Amino acid sequence: MKSSSMPRLTFWYEFASTYSYLSAMRIEALAEAKGVEVAWKPFLLGPIFGAQGWNTSPFNLYPAKGRYMWRDMERQCTKYGIPFEKPDTSDGGWPRNSVKAARLAIVGLEEGWGKAFSRAVYTGEFVDQADISADGFLHDCVAGAGGNPASALESIASEACKAKLRANTDAAIAARIFGAPSFTVGDELFWGDDRLEDALDWAACG
Repeated sequence: MKSSSMPRLTFWYEFASTYSYLSAMRIEALAEAKGVEVAWKPFLLGPIFGAQGWNTSPFNLYPAKGRYMWRDMERQCTKYGIPFEKPDTSDGGWPRNSVKAARLAIVGLEEGWGKAFSRAVYTGEFVDQADISADGFLHDCVAGAGGNPASALESIASEACKAKLRANTDAAIAARIFGAPSFTVGDELFWGDDRLEDALDWAACG
């Protein structure tokens, strides 16, 4: 059982975030090696982007940046040995709606299956071409992670669950977060998968 005195890092992630996939698949092993406890915090980037006048991902708003990102994801996944298949973006539905998945992750983190669920969602999205907003897909991810799909899917319609996701997003804004993945250690903010190791080192050094 982990001690409450362990150094602690908060991992802020969005299911519509490509680079969050990299961090979600790497963070637990890296944190364990550093003796750092990780608090997973799903949130929504939509309100943060909206405050900047963006109605979609910056990777859509700036096509050159988007092309670079997809190629970079291929390189990084190869580097880390993480499977990757570029999602089909031809239908204009990218990024996929991540609200249901984020609410389910909150339920799962409270019940003990949230991390496995989150990794399953990312795998579906960035390996299996899945629509992460589809109830059938989410049902299977909850079941595979050890949760009760019927109960979980029912609970995310509650005002209490919706409020928790809003609270996470408000907390991210209060922490000055502007993108995902982000990592906080106290008041110290690190942004991007390429800063994961730095964030863990900062936490480990106290």
